[in-house]
Amino acid sequence: MTSRERLLTAMANEKPDHLPCQVHSWMPYYLKTYLDGKDQFGAYEYFKGMDWVIYANPNFIYNEKDLANWEKHDIDLGVDSDGSHQYKHIIKTPEGELSYGLGWNQFTAWVTEFLIKSERDFELWEKYIPLPEKVDWTPIIDIKNRIGDKGIVRGEFFGFGQGSPWQDFCYMFDSEQAIYAAYDKTDCLHHVLKTLLEKKLTVIERAGKFHLDLVETGGGAGSSSVISPDMHREFCLPYDRIQIKALHNAGTKVVYHLCGKLMPLLEIVVENGTDGLETMTPISMGGDCDLAEANRRVGDKLFFIGGFDQNAGFEKGSPGTAARLVRECHNACPDGGYICSPSDHFFKGEPENVQAFVDEANRCFYE
Repeated sequence: MTSRERLLTAMANEKPDHLPCQVHSWMPYYLKTYLDGKDQFGAYEYFKGMDWVIYANPNFIYNEKDLANWEKHDIDLGVDSDGSHQYKHIIKTPEGELSYGLGWNQFTAWVTEFLIKSERDFELWEKYIPLPEKVDWTPIIDIKNRIGDKGIVRGEFFGFGQGSPWQDFCYMFDSEQAIYAAYDKTDCLHHVLKTLLEKKLTVIERAGKFHLDLVETGGGAGSSSVISPDMHREFCLPYDRIQIKALHNAGTKVVYHLCGKLMPLLEIVVENGTDGLETMTPISMGGDCDLAEANRRVGDKLFFIGGFDQNAGFEKGSPGTAARLVRECHNACPDGGYICSPSDHFFKGEPENVQAFVDEANRCFYE
């Protein structure tokens, strides 16, 4: 099989020739520190035998009149004592201003001020947030032509922070405040989630036929590390189900992303109609995933991506440790429908450990 065939076979929940492997996107820090600044294409070239999973999105084309009603001004707040860069963003609409803050360092970025702080803020956002008029698939088509049978292209497509409505809102409003709203202003929260969903559906419809092989939905705020199964069933499932159906109708497969704890949610995730589930984070990394048990319960209905402990295998491990952890993951999913991958982004790890991860995956054949 080619790498593309191998990945697509696993995404169809079937057995490929051997265990496919990928990384959960290449982080700039890792590329700069360990791979001499290579891009994601160069990284896949470097690690021979890895199946290419390129993370990318199309171009979104907006109407200038819509952008004029959402006038963004960036204020550079400089670098703090920890070396983190801080920015404040002011958005001017015809009826008032919104603001949010971001910080980032050499590793990652984070929210320092949430965009939505009141019901009035959401009303402004709902009325004036620009939506793309068109979706230009040229970047995705170009990448697929470039990599050919080496792999697939996946993306988050379009959202407001994460992949699905509940997770978007937690990114915009803060997870803790969103949980309070679930109890104190339930009807209002459902209006918010419905609004987020409708805007996502509008863009999906405008996009036409999808050229992404896989679209990521969900997000960490839906994990059982953050909310209960009952809350997930009420505030995630109804909206996820509609969004995923629309993506399927547009011609792409879907993987539902839960970084953190997910074992109490497995059967609920099946109900939303997704094709696959990630990141299958093990207990050793702060998750709760027992990959073999997840496979026993829902492996006939979902393919999995993840499960590999990159802290133990890449950052603190050795080639032997990395190979052992890959073999354990393979043994947990003996019937295919599984892509071995670090359970989230990673920033450190000797390249020889990553190559051992790849080499062992290539030795994991199916009966």
